[in-house]
Amino acid sequence: MTADPAPGGPAGGDARAVAVRYVKAVRDGDAAMIRDSFAADAAWYYPGSLPISGEWRGRDRIVDDFLGGMAGRLQAGAPLLIELTDVIAEGPRVVATWTSRGTAANGEPYDNRCLGIFEVRDGRISSVREYADTDHVARVLFP
Repeated sequence: MTADPAPGGPAGGDARAVAVRYVKAVRDGDAAMIRDSFAADAAWYYPGSLPISGEWRGRDRIVDDFLGGMAGRLQAGAPLLIELTDVIAEGPRVVATWTSRGTAANGEPYDNRCLGIFEVRDGRISSVREYADTDHVARVLFP
C-alpha cells in the first residue's frame, strides 16, 4: 500500500486510510508503521477486567506495553492472522472490524472478532476503543 506522504503523519492523512494502514501493519508485523500510526499522546481503551484492561495512554505505552504485552501471550514464531472485515468512516472517526487468529503461548487456538473505534487527528491515531470477546481472551491468553 503506497500513498503520498502527508504532513503530520504517516503516508496519507485520510482517517479511513490511517486506520486501515494500522490494521494492515499489525497483520504484516510492520513495527515501524505500527508505532508511527499513533500520535504521541494517543489513548487506547480495552474493556473488561483482564490484566490488560483499562486505558493505555501514550504511544510508547500502547505499542510497547499493551500491544507488546498481548504479543507475548501468543506462541513465539507462530503467525497471527489478522483479517480486516469491515470499515466505516465519517470524518475523523473510523469503525473497523477484524478477526485475529493465532496460537496462544500455551498452545490453545486463539480466534477472536474485534471492533475498534478509531479517532484520527493530523494523520495519526489519537484514540482507540476496542471491543472483543474478553471471555475468550481470558480463557485462552490469560488462563
